[in-house]
Amino acid sequence: MLRQVLHRGLRTCFSRLGHFIASHPVFFASAPVLISILLGASFSRYQVEESVEHLLAPQHSLAKIERNLVNSLFPVNRSKHRLYSDLQTPGRYGRVIVTSFQKANMLDQHHTDLILKLHAAVTRIQVPRPGFNYTFAHICILNNDKTCIVDDIVHVLEELKNARATNRTNFAITYPITHLKDGRAVYNGHQLGGVTVHSKDRVKSAEAVQLTYYLQSINSLNDMVAERWESSFCDTVRLFQKSNSKVKMYPYTSSSLREDFQKTSRVSERYLVTSLILVVTMAILCCSMQDCVRSKPWLGLLGLVTISLATLTAAGIINLTGGKYNSTFLGVPFVMLGHGLYGTFEMLSSWRKTREDQHVKERTAAVYADSMLSFSLTTAMYLVTFGIGASPFTNIEAARIFCCNSCIAIFFNYLYVLSFYGSSLVFTGYIENNYQHSIFCRKVPKPEALQEKPAWYRFLLTARFSEDTADGEEANTYESHLLVCFLKRYYCDWITNTYVKPFVVLFYLIYISFALMGYLQVSEGSDLSNIVATATQTIEYTTAQQKYFSNYSPVIGFYIYESIEYWNTSVQEDVLEYTKGFVRISWFESYLNYLRKLNVSTGLPKKNFTDMLRNSFLKAPQFSHFQEDIIFSKKYNDEVDVVASRMFLVAKTMETNREELYDLLETLRRLSVTSKVKFIVFNPSFVYMDRYASSLGAPLHNSCISALFLLFFSAFLVADSLINVWLTLTVVSVEFGVIGFMTLWKVQLDCISVLCLIYGINYTIDNCAPLLSTFVLGKDFTRTKWVKNALEVHGVAILQSYLCYLVGLIPLAAVPSNLTCTLFRCLFLIALVTFFHCFAILPVILTFLPPSKKKRKEKKNPENREEIECVEMVDIDSTRVVDQITTV
Repeated sequence: MLRQVLHRGLRTCFSRLGHFIASHPVFFASAPVLISILLGASFSRYQVEESVEHLLAPQHSLAKIERNLVNSLFPVNRSKHRLYSDLQTPGRYGRVIVTSFQKANMLDQHHTDLILKLHAAVTRIQVPRPGFNYTFAHICILNNDKTCIVDDIVHVLEELKNARATNRTNFAITYPITHLKDGRAVYNGHQLGGVTVHSKDRVKSAEAVQLTYYLQSINSLNDMVAERWESSFCDTVRLFQKSNSKVKMYPYTSSSLREDFQKTSRVSERYLVTSLILVVTMAILCCSMQDCVRSKPWLGLLGLVTISLATLTAAGIINLTGGKYNSTFLGVPFVMLGHGLYGTFEMLSSWRKTREDQHVKERTAAVYADSMLSFSLTTAMYLVTFGIGASPFTNIEAARIFCCNSCIAIFFNYLYVLSFYGSSLVFTGYIENNYQHSIFCRKVPKPEALQEKPAWYRFLLTARFSEDTADGEEANTYESHLLVCFLKRYYCDWITNTYVKPFVVLFYLIYISFALMGYLQVSEGSDLSNIVATATQTIEYTTAQQKYFSNYSPVIGFYIYESIEYWNTSVQEDVLEYTKGFVRISWFESYLNYLRKLNVSTGLPKKNFTDMLRNSFLKAPQFSHFQEDIIFSKKYNDEVDVVASRMFLVAKTMETNREELYDLLETLRRLSVTSKVKFIVFNPSFVYMDRYASSLGAPLHNSCISALFLLFFSAFLVADSLINVWLTLTVVSVEFGVIGFMTLWKVQLDCISVLCLIYGINYTIDNCAPLLSTFVLGKDFTRTKWVKNALEVHGVAILQSYLCYLVGLIPLAAVPSNLTCTLFRCLFLIALVTFFHCFAILPVILTFLPPSKKKRKEKKNPENREEIECVEMVDIDSTRVVDQITTV
């Protein structure tokens, strides 16, 4: 009872609001426009987010804590000889993979000379600045002897060239570790790709060679010069590629991911313009009909204007509050399109149900009472789900600011639909009541005055006047609308046909089967190339790297951050045991093995161990780089402790994919918790990997909270709680199908797809809630009758919004970007599966599942008896015929 009273009270409030807006249409039409212009003007000076890590890496992750600890123990400026995987921080760098179209050996004489020429060309790159030209020698990372540090593969190729020049045959390159003539062992697993080896790991051929050039970025000037050097580096590689057409080069810099991520916005511009034109055209067609007075093409256009004003207002607010633009914002207009268009079309559908002999204010009040309650509830659902995403609990910054932007846009869209679109409905209502043309706003003459006009003129001015319409036909004045006619005369009877229902149920079982098959194969989207534009440096370089350099994982730093008894043989064995199975590419591991053997034979005490450790720096040139891998602490008695140490590891892998590396990371982390030695492992890519565990749980978390809010909130505002049950089951069915089919369509669960799944909850509620509400609240007639009635009342608005949404999505499929490809596939599946539920699954299932629609039999009292008066007529054959029945 309380719910019914509250429901009626809200309808009354919206009715009065509609009457008030209809009394002041000019103010409510102009205020949103002025607000949007004032706030949206600031968006002309928007800023672009430059840091991809800030957007896509978790804000609170263990990997960032580990990186801070590593930076505090081993600053980059102490690590001049340790450039494996950029150490702790990416910094500035330029990389190039050199390969051949014909799978030639890149270590033969011709290609070796070619690679060394490329290296010379790169080192001669100049960055002009006022008064000085910077070269690689000015901004590179310096060695102890003040020379630039380059990849060890360059030294390997130089020695190979010298060996050929002097006809030496004893020089051999081994894989993945080779030895230089100065005695150093260098790791080349990430510099040589597509390697074929002889016995004893001797390299026979290599299909690819990778060169890396590391740059300093210690201050703003240095960073600006390094950024320009990276741009010149890519240009130099491309020019070198043109002059050597038989080889293929893939350049990549520290700025490539950021540039290619933002490139999506630039390549999407013309496709978004095409989408806008198609949506405007479809919206105008959906609101048009043959009757030129009752047709509402301007409302279709003004509905899109309402959405655009809300989006512009939200963009202005985000910009004024210090927010920055990024390519994920491309999804915001489509979130607005799905919600905003359905609200406007639902209001137009309610307008068609009002009586034409009523005043415009009364008709507007009836529209608000009929449509605004459900629109308010669905808007509240949007605000709750996206509000949770915009809260500090969201760990991914890109998802948080997307949800924040969507929340603001949806809130203002709700206000603008109430005000701006409601006022537009009032203006078009006056045009209709005055029998003016819906497009040209001129008085439409009666049919008698058009008899002498041409046929095309009479077609443009076709209209039905009230005096020409009988009382019984007044409700059918809008049936000339194509979609109304299609649903009422054809589709409703067809979908509820007894012979159609079994096929729909069978189709639903097939849908569930394929969705389950896809759901069991859900994978986490772990590749950053999935968010960038296609045919870019990032895609080409990543593809080449996975093809040629997938034998070994990225280099992982193994950091011991406590003072342990290195002279103890059991500790030495423990450290080597933890790294068992890895390729250890640090001198520390070799030195530890050496000390372990020495300690076993002589039993060195602690003092002798530390003395020998310090003296080895001066007396053992083969351990000259070992000083970068340990940290000493001097005590009061002149004793020295090793407080921290590190070694670098790579794992042998069959395929370099993020899931395998993530499993490796988790294994090492679990080992660090249970081990006797306190250590951490780190690689710069770990910062991004931590996001996948959180992104997988994000949609489930938001879905549960949204469902709980739906059940709780609608229990007070919806007249029947059974609506909650049906709506929850429908949302679960839609989300289950979308997750399953997007997996079959090769869409992984990443930041973009997670946001789409959150939106899918609301889109389903938007379209299904009015249908279910009308059906559940219906009394006295059969289930089939109320299914037909629900489709006739709300089906047109659903179909109109779906058609506009679909034509708006189609151009998105052609955008050359992985981000928009994921966006298109997820949004398309959400729209398609929801449409399938609204027009097939629910209409069929509701005809044979609760609630029951049996007519309640009322007890007859003696006071309520009916007296029947029958007037009979008898014909010649004495056959009695009842001619009239009158109830008294």
